[in-house]
Amino acid sequence: MKVGILIENLFNMQEFLYPYYRFVEAGLEPVVIGPEVATYTAEHIGYQHASDVAARDVDATELAGLIVPGGYAPDRLRRHAEILDIVRSVDGAGKPLGIICHGSWVGISARVVKGRRLTAVASTQDDLVNAGADYVADERVVVEGNLVTAQSFPDVPAFTKAFLDVLGRS
Repeated sequence: MKVGILIENLFNMQEFLYPYYRFVEAGLEPVVIGPEVATYTAEHIGYQHASDVAARDVDATELAGLIVPGGYAPDRLRRHAEILDIVRSVDGAGKPLGIICHGSWVGISARVVKGRRLTAVASTQDDLVNAGADYVADERVVVEGNLVTAQSFPDVPAFTKAFLDVLGRS
């Protein structure tokens, strides 16, 4: 089973690497999807990771789920129509969609948050509410159907467990 993980410059390393390696441990195949096939740099410490595939070459029907890590990469990711198409396709098929921290910006731009109960980093609360989401401030991880959301990097273990539960691979 292939699970996509989005990447762009200024990604949050913890929110990217923890799910990546948990997927490997669970016998899944993580597929790193960037706007282009390139090497991307994390925020703060300069860690780098390459994408496996450019978004335009992804067949979202082949993905069992998708993770949108945070950091400031989501502000860049949401500018790419192909990225937003992948998010909408995965969500529309009812497959697990995991969004953490500032990844909520991608969910807003993909128009998949309206009317849904979710959480994210507090600085995106106004954006989410204005997009029609039911923002929850007092829960670190929220699961609503196929949508799994979390506030920030300290929540990554619980977020990844919840995502794997929704995927049926816990």
